[in-house]
Amino acid sequence: MIDLYTAATPNGHKVSIALEELGLPYTLKVLDLSKGEQKTPAFLALCPNGRIPAIVDHEAGGFSVFESGAILIYLAEKTGRLMPADAQGRSLVLQWLMFQMGGIGPMMGQANVFYRYFPEKIQPVIDRYQGESRRLFGVLDARLKDHEFLAGDYSIADIANWAWVRTHRWSGVELDDLPHLKRWRDTIRARAAVQRGIEQPPSSVDLTRDGDEAAKRFAQEARQMVEMGRSSATPPPQS
Repeated sequence: MIDLYTAATPNGHKVSIALEELGLPYTLKVLDLSKGEQKTPAFLALCPNGRIPAIVDHEAGGFSVFESGAILIYLAEKTGRLMPADAQGRSLVLQWLMFQMGGIGPMMGQANVFYRYFPEKIQPVIDRYQGESRRLFGVLDARLKDHEFLAGDYSIADIANWAWVRTHRWSGVELDDLPHLKRWRDTIRARAAVQRGIEQPPSSVDLTRDGDEAAKRFAQEARQMVEMGRSSATPPPQS
């Protein structure tokens, strides 16, 4: 059995999707980020960085893993699925996983903060992060023009990138003129395990949409967390 410490964010949903795809039994441990539950001593013992997600694998003697990308690799290697065993195939998956970890996630995350949550609208900063997110989407689209998935067969690289790309509207970035990326997004969204994974846990707001009252309330709560973070050690909200 695996304990999954998580919240309804793209990074959290990466791991719940992978667990559902792999059919691994797990117990959901949902943390309330607005209350700082990710900064408690008990959670910091599992994840020194104080960020979700983290897992504890009780079948492996209570071994804990933090960082969403590291968790995906661990689960793939544990099961022998969602990542090839040969060196080149494994490398290809890891390249596109690192593309998400180093590019898509950070750029979209900062776009979320400055476009949605930051008290002041600093337009050059917003333009910078939205523009870089859009550029990275173009890289994905070019790759997917001649490939059904990012790294051969469906893999943890697709899961990681998809969990963020699906929320593109929340970052204020559209997928216009990116037909291959939209095809890939829709193909993965139709998978039953993916549909289950994004409900573990369900979000209080649909990050794939924009403008309704729930979205406004969510943004306001996150904005308050950002304001707290400017005057204390509390980090901005995780997306």
